[in-house]
Amino acid sequence: MKKWIKPPFAVIGLEGRKPEDGEDIVRRLWEEANRRFPEVAGLAKLRDDGSLAGVWGAMTDASRAFRPWEDGFSRGLYLAGVECREDAAAPEGWTRWEVPGFEYLRVENDGPEVFSRTLLEMEAAGMKLAGAVQDFTDPATGQGYMCFPIRSLDAGEGTEGV
Repeated sequence: MKKWIKPPFAVIGLEGRKPEDGEDIVRRLWEEANRRFPEVAGLAKLRDDGSLAGVWGAMTDASRAFRPWEDGFSRGLYLAGVECREDAAAPEGWTRWEVPGFEYLRVENDGPEVFSRTLLEMEAAGMKLAGAVQDFTDPATGQGYMCFPIRSLDAGEGTEGV
């Protein structure tokens, strides 16, 4: 578990609503997003070496305020997508979200228990979620992480990769 400060960023992806769109909505969104990736590849934010900046399973509550999912983390919106350039507009059939900046606890996604285990560890340490948990995959390594927001950032605060 490492702290990670991530300023506001944008994601273009395919959006679904859980549970209304079915329990397997996340899997179905990723299958379609991966199949249709060429439609948004030119909008992706790139690192200096030309690789993608990030692949995100972005989440928010139904109000789109980036609060945690409701009803025991079972109800909310999910966006399967890629971090995009600041000037990128979502093509037809895609959605763009502006994810606020947060200080996160970034935890390697090593199995289905990582979410509940991390919430228990946070509670034991006196920490609370400051927003919705985000899934991040580092394209350079393929490693997946769950990002637990512990502090909201004001505009312009923080640096990436801390």
